[in-house]
Amino acid sequence: MVCSLAAPAQAGERVPIPSTPDLGKAEARCRPGEQGPALLIAIDGLKDRKGNLKLEVYPSNDEDFLRDDNALIYYGKTFRRVEEVVPQNGPVVICARIPGPGAYSVMVLHDRDANRKFGLSVDGIGFTANPKLGWSKPKAAATRVDAGNGLTRTTVIMNYRNGLMSVGPIAAH
Repeated sequence: MVCSLAAPAQAGERVPIPSTPDLGKAEARCRPGEQGPALLIAIDGLKDRKGNLKLEVYPSNDEDFLRDDNALIYYGKTFRRVEEVVPQNGPVVICARIPGPGAYSVMVLHDRDANRKFGLSVDGIGFTANPKLGWSKPKAAATRVDAGNGLTRTTVIMNYRNGLMSVGPIAAH
C-alpha cells in the first residue's frame, strides 16, 4: 500500500540539501486574508481528533509526485508542506500557498500518534481528487487538482486501514 510514500532519489542522484521536517513550510504558509494563489483544502472523514495533520503539495506528474522533498527543492520544483495540530472541533481546512496556477497533487497524512512517520495500522492518508487506494501509491493524474490565480477549494477524504488488506474512508468500514 502506501507504506513507502516518498520516492527515493533517482539512482546515482546526489542531493546536497538535507531532508528536514521544515522543508517547504515557509513557502506554504498562508497569510491572513490570503487571496491566492493558494489551495484551501477541507479535510473530511477524520477517524478522530488526535495528533497532527501534514499536507504536502507536489508537481502533478508521476516522476515528482511523492518524491523526496530535498530533491524537489534542489531541482527547483514545487514542494510545499503544512503541519498543524488536529483541531478539537469544527471543520478542518488547511491553506497552502502555491507558486502559481497549474496542476498539483496533494497528500494529507493524519499522523494520529504524532511521531512524524506513516504507520499503516495507526494513521490515515488522503489525496486530492480522492482516488481509490490500493497497495501502491496512486498515479499523479488520479490526484490532480487544477489551481487558478485565487483560492482553489477542494476536499480530501481521509482513508484508514479497515481490515487486514483494505484501506478506505471510515464510512466504508
